[in-house]
Amino acid sequence: QVQLVESGGGLVQAGGSLRLSCVASGRTFTGYTMGWFRQAPGKEREFVAAIRWSTRYGDSVKGRFTISRDNAKNTLYLQMNSLGPEDTAVYYCAASLGSVEMVIRGRADYWGQGTQVTVSS
Repeated sequence: QVQLVESGGGLVQAGGSLRLSCVASGRTFTGYTMGWFRQAPGKEREFVAAIRWSTRYGDSVKGRFTISRDNAKNTLYLQMNSLGPEDTAVYYCAASLGSVEMVIRGRADYWGQGTQVTVSS
């Protein structure tokens, strides 16, 4: 069992930055592919980024967001720059024993509760 707890969300003006964190506990962090997803009101969940030995990004965040992990701290990060109102959503951390490609398809074994990111125009 893995518990995931996100933090770092909040209200930011357009053009600003935020860094999300996701602390994992319960199992060996290094064995998991980690990912970030988001869901805006009335929209489907969207893949944002994933990381294991390599990184992958959703098209809407490429060049603006950076995913990273600190295995010593069991923590996943998402640095978000040049934020716009379209980035407003609840952001979720996910962990998978599978590949990055599986995470991209939303096939994660564990999910966090989410953290709200609101970008004002």
